[in-house]
Amino acid sequence: MQSRSIRYIALLLAVLIGVSVCSIETDAQRRRKRRVHRARRSVVTNPAIAAPGSEQDSSSERIISTADENPADTNETGTQPKKKKSGEANMQQTIDALSNQVNRLNDKLSQMQENERSLIDMERLTRAEQRAESIRAQMLDTESKLADLQARMDQVDYSLKPENIDRSIAGYGTVHPEEARDSRRRQLENEKARLQAQITLLENSRTRLQASLSTAEAEVDLLRRRMDQQQLNNASRAEPSATPDKP
Repeated sequence: MQSRSIRYIALLLAVLIGVSVCSIETDAQRRRKRRVHRARRSVVTNPAIAAPGSEQDSSSERIISTADENPADTNETGTQPKKKKSGEANMQQTIDALSNQVNRLNDKLSQMQENERSLIDMERLTRAEQRAESIRAQMLDTESKLADLQARMDQVDYSLKPENIDRSIAGYGTVHPEEARDSRRRQLENEKARLQAQITLLENSRTRLQASLSTAEAEVDLLRRRMDQQQLNNASRAEPSATPDKP
């Protein structure tokens, strides 16, 4: 949904830019057409006829003013700057309107991207919290198993004492007590070795779980701070629009 909105906004931006370019080219063509001046009419000056007895030279010529013959040209050149200024003003208004639309679209796109980042951070926070809870549950289970194994290890150590070994085989009634004691000792030592191996594995697992829990808790804290900062930024941006400006 977010990617479709972004593509729609990008397409709208392209259309607006194309419309602005076409309007600018149309205004430029209109200005070029207006600058084409009509050719001035050539004025033929006839030699002045001198009166009889005048000292004026028959070859002299009188200059005839043509200032009043082409009033249309004067009016056209006088109105041309006004039309040019009007066309530039219209083009500037069009550019300003397109620029405002682009700015609004950019603001909407930024808001959509920020909302998308907020949703992603919220999802990551939920997963991090679930992972931290799962690691805590595993650590509790590991601690419980370690406690049971350590208790069993203490019992084995107590049973390995010579007097306890003698006491354990006293009721067998065997004729070879030494073999019975050795067999009992080997049995307890093997059990102790198995318990020690299990304890070592659980301790290593507990170490890894502690490191994973620290990482998960750090990620949770980071995401919570980021979301709190985003909420503060949103609140700070909403305050000017919600508070009316004083005259």
